[in-house]
Amino acid sequence: MTSYKLEAGTAQHVGNRPQQNDRVALMTGARAPGHVLAVLSDGIAGSVGSEQVLHTAKQVFDEFKPGDRASVERLQDLLRDIVQETHIVTNMNAVTTQTQAHASFVGLVLTPHGDAVWAHVGDSRLYYFHGSECLARTSDAAYVEHLVSSDRLPLDAAKNHRKSKLLLNVIGNSRKEPFVTFGQRTDLGAGDSFLLCSDGLWHFFTDAELGSAIAKSSPRQASEMLINKAGERSRGKGGNCSMAIVKLVKPTLEQA
Repeated sequence: MTSYKLEAGTAQHVGNRPQQNDRVALMTGARAPGHVLAVLSDGIAGSVGSEQVLHTAKQVFDEFKPGDRASVERLQDLLRDIVQETHIVTNMNAVTTQTQAHASFVGLVLTPHGDAVWAHVGDSRLYYFHGSECLARTSDAAYVEHLVSSDRLPLDAAKNHRKSKLLLNVIGNSRKEPFVTFGQRTDLGAGDSFLLCSDGLWHFFTDAELGSAIAKSSPRQASEMLINKAGERSRGKGGNCSMAIVKLVKPTLEQA
């Protein structure tokens, strides 16, 4: 079992937008003792898609039974199921409402055995730090490679995929299935941390700045500082800003 405890929290700011379309949550599973799921979704042109992401994530996670120790593949399947089921429901709702909802997705599963698996769709991000050093983060690199190989697009066209609704990698795109990328770590310890955030945050910071803020402060203090600094750097023109921070810290003597 693990030799650390979790410090975690979520934070949001509407920015200069008329409404908050991001959704973020930390969840425990009804049938998965000791497991934690962090989910963040950025709704596009409304919060319908991001609301559905959290609703589906809760349903799927509550049904998840990991057994003695779930494999990385099973944890990946859990996150893939959340994406695929949300995508199906969102497109079904679009038929009845005549309104298409799109959303990004970042999900992280932490187990009581020191394992972490994450998944990613769209332009929201996950960062994995040890101390203040960024050891991994999600990006569009794998999706660009996918566009080149599967859709046979020229590399330059694939890199500019955001300009085409046909190529947009989101949940709820009726023309394309969401492309899910995965990451993992199986030897977590005190000093490791994770940040899930929307583009209203990461756009204004380097990896090193984010790592330093999280390493030096509690999740609450770090989130307050990052939101305030993002507001300054955006000069009042920033969008929705949301995050979830999960830190692995040494337990006190009493807790140990």
